[in-house]
Order: sequence, then C-alpha cells, then structure tokens
Amino acid sequence: MENQKTKIYIKLGIGALLIVLFIWVNPWSYNDPTERTVVTTQGGSQKVVFGPGIYWAGFFAKEVAWPNQISVSYKDSVAPSRIEMEDNTIEIAQIGIRFNDATTAKIAGITQYILPATETEMLEIHNAHRTPEALVKRRLAPYTQECLQSSAQLMSSEMHYSGGRAQMVQDYLDQLKNGAFLLKISTLNTYDSLEKSYKKLYEVVIKTDKNGIAMRKFSSIKEYAISVGDAQITDVDYQAQVDNMLAKKIDAATAASISKQQLMTAQQQALTAKAQGEKKLVETEYAKKVDQTNQVVAAETKVKLAEQYKFEQKMAAEAAQYAAQKVKTEADAESYKNRQLVAAGLSPWDKADFEMQTRVKVAEALSKITLPSVYMAGGNSGNSQSLIDALLASKLIDK
Repeated sequence: MENQKTKIYIKLGIGALLIVLFIWVNPWSYNDPTERTVVTTQGGSQKVVFGPGIYWAGFFAKEVAWPNQISVSYKDSVAPSRIEMEDNTIEIAQIGIRFNDATTAKIAGITQYILPATETEMLEIHNAHRTPEALVKRRLAPYTQECLQSSAQLMSSEMHYSGGRAQMVQDYLDQLKNGAFLLKISTLNTYDSLEKSYKKLYEVVIKTDKNGIAMRKFSSIKEYAISVGDAQITDVDYQAQVDNMLAKKIDAATAASISKQQLMTAQQQALTAKAQGEKKLVETEYAKKVDQTNQVVAAETKVKLAEQYKFEQKMAAEAAQYAAQKVKTEADAESYKNRQLVAAGLSPWDKADFEMQTRVKVAEALSKITLPSVYMAGGNSGNSQSLIDALLASKLIDK
C-alpha cells in the first residue's frame, strides 16, 4: 500500500517537474499589439515579430519586447534615480538650455520617437542597445537634449519671451527630424533701452552652404531609421535673472504704453477742441451771413414796397387828375351854358342864383373825389396844372 502511494507521489512530482520545465522552455509566446519582440533562438539566430498574437519562438529562446513608439519625457524637475519605462514612456527630467544672451532656462516637454518597421534596422537597434532603456539613455535622450539646446542658441531669452516660442518649437522639430544645425557666432551691435547704451552682442546663426541651405550634423537616430512622431515644449522656466529683467522690461513697456495712450488722448482732446472751435466759428459766421442776408432782403423789400407804393400813389394821382379834369370839363360846359343863358337875357337875380347852384354842383362833384395822401408830381406840367386848378376851384367854392 505504501509502495503504491510512493509511486503516485513520484508520478505527481515528475508531472509537476515536467509542467515547470515546459513553462520554462515553452516554445510559444505572445506579442502585444503595441510592441514588437526580438527573438534570439538557442542556436543564436534572431528574428523580429511585429504582428500581435501568439507565435512560435522555439525552445529555450530569449525574447526582448520593444515598444513600437518610445516617448522621451522631460517634465519632472528632479532626475529619476533609475530609468524605467512606463506606458512606453521614459522620464529623463527637465533639460537645461542656454540662450544666445548667456541666460539659462529649464525646458519641460515630451518627444515621441517611432522605431523602424523593418527587421534589419530593428535588429541593429537591439544588438547595439539591448533594451529600450539603454536606447533612451545612450541615444534618444542625448539627441533630444542636443536639438533643444541648438534651438535655444538661435534666440535670446527676451526674443523667446516676446513671441519666439513657436519659432523655437519649429526649429526644434526641424532638427529632430533632419539633424542638428551647424552653428557659428557673429557679432552684433545693439542698443540697450534700459541702460541707454550700445552693446556688442555675439549672435549665433546657422551655417549655410553656397546655395543657402542649412548645414547639419549627421542625425544619430537616422542611422537606425528612427523617426520623430511629435515634439512638444510644454514649459520654459527662466532663471531668476531673466525673470527680473523681463519684469523691468514689462514695466518699462507698460509705462511707455500708458504715456503713449495719454499723449494720444491729449492729442485727441486738442483735435476735438479745435474742431469744436472751428464749428462755433462756422456757426457764428453762418449766423452773421444769415443776418446780413436778412438785412439785404429787408432793404430790398422796403425798396420794392416803396416802388410799389410810389406806383400806387402815381396811379391814384392820375385817377384824381382824370376826375378833376372831368369836373373841370363839366364845369366849363356848365359855365358856357350859363354864359349863353346870361347872354340870352337872364335877370341879375336869376344870374346870381344860377352861379350859386353851379358852384354847389361843382363843390359836390369835387367832394366825391378821393385824393392821394401823398402827392408826387409827375413830369407833365399841363396835367399838374389842371389838377391844381381843380383843387383851387374847390378851395374857392369852400370860401
């Protein structure tokens, strides 16, 4: 009985040992969709498995998983004690740069590198670096730092702060993809508005060939067909000296802007006052011209009214003259008639009575004539004399 139990235990032990041995030497393996795996067989041959899923690796094969993309992050202010990959990203800490005015800053950001999709280049990367962490430490991190520092050398901290951020990112991405620029130093005389003096600055510019094309260093990542997916600069932390300098420039610019605004306001007020004065002057001049025009119109109206009145008086005088002439004619006729009657032998009494009646009739006729209030003598002396005779006759009758 004990022998049977012993045999069972031995079989179970052998089975467990075989299971462990199978697991250890399992020729099958699994590839994640975000990775490729470099497989080194027991015989020393190598291959790269790019596709996801289960694959045959072979007994006692050695496998190293590589991410399809590696992101180099430089966001932490303190460097990690160990380079480790987390979610296909390796943190190397913020990168120090120096602008061409000798000021410094700390750069935070992230750069994404894409590993080659061909087996030959992938095996070269694996055999040269062995692990993704080693690739980042020995190649990707130094290359990232070189391109960042080269981009910073192309501008001053003030230029970067005043709008050069986008230009720096553009230069940085350009160098990551095509290789770092070869730079040279040239002198530049510039005026410092704060210190009010000219200074000699050393400007860093890109070297170019005879065709004007930028000269570059050979890209160390292109050697292994590694490409750049994306690059971002998320923050630039200037040194305290730069912050103080920028604060002074901001204050000076703000003061200048306020002064300029005050000057513009004063100029605008002056223009407004001038315009208002000119407006009042025009209004006064216009009012005077209107008054002058009214006076002229009034004078012309008076003249025309006087002419009209004169014309009316003239017409009235002519009418009165015509009436007087008519009365005189009738009186002459009546007088002639009376003379004839007297000549025919009227008695003195009848003659006196007849003359009295004649005068009464003439006076009644003259009393019905409406004479003008103002008499303006005309040029015809004969007509005037007739009118005067008629008036005198009226006076005589009244007596």
